[in-house]
Amino acid sequence: MLASRLDPAPLPPAEVSPVPPARFAVVDLARGAALVAMAAYHTVWDLGFLRLTPDNYALTAPGRVAAHVIAGSFLVLVGLGLVLMNGGGIRPRPYLLRLLRIGGAALLITLATAFAFPDSFIFFGVLHCIAVSSVLALPFLRIPPLLVGLAALLVAAAPHLVASPLLDAPALRFLGLGVTLPRTNDYVPLFPWFGAVLAGLAAGRVLLPRLAGSRLASWRPAGIGRALAFAGRHSLAIYLVHQPVLLALLTGLVTLTGPHPRAGLDRFHADYTGNCVRTGGEVGACGRAARCTAEALRRENLWSGDGRVFTAAETLRAQALSEACYAQAEGAAPPP
Repeated sequence: MLASRLDPAPLPPAEVSPVPPARFAVVDLARGAALVAMAAYHTVWDLGFLRLTPDNYALTAPGRVAAHVIAGSFLVLVGLGLVLMNGGGIRPRPYLLRLLRIGGAALLITLATAFAFPDSFIFFGVLHCIAVSSVLALPFLRIPPLLVGLAALLVAAAPHLVASPLLDAPALRFLGLGVTLPRTNDYVPLFPWFGAVLAGLAAGRVLLPRLAGSRLASWRPAGIGRALAFAGRHSLAIYLVHQPVLLALLTGLVTLTGPHPRAGLDRFHADYTGNCVRTGGEVGACGRAARCTAEALRRENLWSGDGRVFTAAETLRAQALSEACYAQAEGAAPPP
């Protein structure tokens, strides 16, 4: 997905000294490690999505931090890859072929997720961001690295500086400058993430010429490092294949084992308590009522953690159980 060859075409002598073409195994290794981290995150997400875990831990605060770190690492490597591929100029043929592969893969993901998840399909995920960023970053190959670094900071700060409801329009959501998050399974807007690409490009302009003249340039990994470097050299193919494979395997597993018995309970408790408090309930009573209602729904086979739709009669019964549980939580009625 990302280039890891350093082009012999140099930048101006004051910034980069000419170096021969080389494949830097250390860059492939870094990309392979990022792929492993991404696959681990997607496994956690899939486990939660298929209700094999009590909650979807990928959507918790630590999970979101992990997702941002992983996406950021990929985009920094995109910037490095642009320097490795193009040096101080642009190599049209390999650049355009790479752009077509990534753009085509991004379109494929949009079409596939629009079919599989029509309410939350991916319209601008990491591959979309890489494709557009790869075009926008081209002028920065000729700009002094210090200015590229400053541009990276401005792009990263833009959502906090210029966010506006006017930019929530569907056609502008790819910018990331609106005030609400769109519903999608992967959202990597240009702002702030193009800043990570520029940061990688600036780092590549400064560090890669030094790497080319060091012992690390000729280092070759062994064992698991060799496997990671191999994965890094085929990152786009692995990115496209790994998630369908994971979903297929875990779907087979949930068919055999059934969902986790506590799947959805934590979210139900949080949502019930929040709604109860917003409508005037006391926090403690709302929490007790949430636990009571979940137990009552499960006892009467009305638990909707699997997303099934209630009939009218089931809805009335669920409401009656909820009201009885809240009355009990306030001490005004016996258990339902």
